[in-house]
Amino acid sequence: MLHLRLITPSDRTGEVVLLIEKTVGTTHLVVLPGAARDPAGDVVMCDVAREAGDELLSGLRVLGIDTSGSIAVESIDLSLSAQADKAEADAPGEGADAVLWEQLTEATHEESTLSVTYLAFITLATMIAACGVVLDNAILIVGAMAVGPEFGPLTGICTAVVRRRPRLALRSLIALLVGFAAAMALTVAFSLFMDAVGLFTEAQLEGDRPNTGFIYAPDWFSFVVAVLAGIAGTLSLTSAKSGALVGVAISVTTVPAAANAAVALSYGDTSQTWGSSQQLLLNLLGIIVAGTATLLVQKWLWSRQRQGVGKP
Repeated sequence: MLHLRLITPSDRTGEVVLLIEKTVGTTHLVVLPGAARDPAGDVVMCDVAREAGDELLSGLRVLGIDTSGSIAVESIDLSLSAQADKAEADAPGEGADAVLWEQLTEATHEESTLSVTYLAFITLATMIAACGVVLDNAILIVGAMAVGPEFGPLTGICTAVVRRRPRLALRSLIALLVGFAAAMALTVAFSLFMDAVGLFTEAQLEGDRPNTGFIYAPDWFSFVVAVLAGIAGTLSLTSAKSGALVGVAISVTTVPAAANAAVALSYGDTSQTWGSSQQLLLNLLGIIVAGTATLLVQKWLWSRQRQGVGKP
């Protein structure tokens, strides 16, 4: 269930209440006339089944409540109410299959913004991965994958394509490209420093690396894994199962490929630099294609459910 807290202009409260009452899957409606001070107006609260949430939010935006008042949404972890159970039973579809498009758009907007924190995380992840490729240490590679924040901008691009939000697409693309470019440039400098103090050597990079050699040798499996990870990551975001994102992060070689390219570049190894760059691009492409396709399929399936097709 979701909990909505609305601030509505007094002259629109009647329309809002009518919309909530007409939406199947809503309950616990509360109206507090004149309770809001900034902005001034009425406070309207209700609970809504997750599968009915997107319809209600879209209707509220059509009424202009997001501009003339306020719309706040919270997830309810526990609701002991027969009315809530009935609302969830009445709402068409399953909550786990529902996509809250407004929530997804807002989340990807935040995660795909180029910021100092984002640059710090992607740079640190790339430097950790650089240590991993030089030492041929799989644990460091996995750690770097988990630290990398690149899935946010990737999801932002997918969401922007499906929702037709060019500004979100541009913001996500800038975060992705600038982030990787800055991280790789700083990792080249980091690699040169580590070489100067004797912690990195070219022999380590060029030697036999059974645990990390795959990073600069892309193949079809790289693309297949990226596609599967893109599907899993998108589903984890839309179903609010964020724990699955950790598994997604450690199944694709975006950050390690960028790190290997940077270290190889610092030693002038064009072969590994090119191979790692191909691996990076292949993984990014696979995730974007799979994520976009997953959202499109979810959108189509949910529209069918809302129409009653395939409903048990």
